[in-house]
Amino acid sequence: MKIGIVKEIKPQENRVGMTPLGVKSLTQQGHKVFVEVCAGEGSGYSNEEYRDVGAEIVEREDAFNNSELIIKVKEPLPEEYSLLQSNQILFTYLHLAPARQLTEALLDREVIGIAYETMRDSLGRLPLLTPMSQVAGRMSIQIGAQFLERFYGGEGVLLGGVPGVSAGHVVVIGAGVVGTNAIAMAVGLGARVTVFDVSLEKLNAIDELYKGRVLTMVSTAENLADIVPTADLLVGAVLIPGARAPQLVTESMVKTMRKGSVIVDVAIDQGGIVETCDRLTTHAEPVYLRHGVVHYAVPNMPGAVPRTSTIALTNVTLPFVKKIANEGLRVVGEDPMLSSGVNLFSGYVTNQQVADALSIPYTPLTRIFEKKLLSV
Repeated sequence: MKIGIVKEIKPQENRVGMTPLGVKSLTQQGHKVFVEVCAGEGSGYSNEEYRDVGAEIVEREDAFNNSELIIKVKEPLPEEYSLLQSNQILFTYLHLAPARQLTEALLDREVIGIAYETMRDSLGRLPLLTPMSQVAGRMSIQIGAQFLERFYGGEGVLLGGVPGVSAGHVVVIGAGVVGTNAIAMAVGLGARVTVFDVSLEKLNAIDELYKGRVLTMVSTAENLADIVPTADLLVGAVLIPGARAPQLVTESMVKTMRKGSVIVDVAIDQGGIVETCDRLTTHAEPVYLRHGVVHYAVPNMPGAVPRTSTIALTNVTLPFVKKIANEGLRVVGEDPMLSSGVNLFSGYVTNQQVADALSIPYTPLTRIFEKKLLSV
């Protein structure tokens, strides 16, 4: 199969879709890999490193035009829409539920869009989202601690405190992969931590792990309204795969927070869980003030640590890239994990949550294969 790895053009996005070592495993199996010139430089990988493992270094248009399968990290931006081709497989993070323009563009181009973030294993886990969620969860505390410094507009609180001075209070909403990694970092810094979730099973596990060191609370509007005003750092960590994130922290709650407290909404990729996180920010301009509260709403947080992120991402995506390359398009309908990742297929929306979020008709992938692809 002809596979293209293109340079990310999202602002301050330094990750790349695959490491040279991953490319080597593809070329050794006889696949043709086109790597856009300088695609890996943000992660510390040179053109020569890719060329040495059998890739062909090409210009941007050639990487798109020559490839049956495009490997990316982030969703295509408007200037990339015209480069995509009918029935071309796009394998990347898509986050379509809050992105009507992107979804409609990919439908118009009849792209086969496989989203890392909706691929589920037999236990319902999201293994292709997990490594980036781990990175983002840990970064949320690191970033929040920085912006709590007065120099950055924060209230001047040290999360870990010092003897005789109370530690800062971290409130984590969501106890999934992002949330548990945020908790681990916050506890490690010595902060006081409260976590919210709707799952008593998850809250019980956290309570058992930290032996009561972390306060666990059921996520209700009333409980959030009581605790949010006490937060020095609030981390939004709720994910509903494929769907828009629920807005759990209202503007009225944000107004009760102290001036200079910080919100890091990791769920901003899916629309955010904080009502006042109503615009995306970038690594270059990561925060804005609303009601005196510092809001961080960068949708590609792991892009700030691209070397770690690229290696971690390649570790989990490469087996599926190989499966598609070795077995062809039919495998996306036969392999349950790949099927769960197919959000769009040649002009059809094949993910129920995306269809519902955007009020677009939903077509099951099985129906498409039955009607259209018997010869694939």
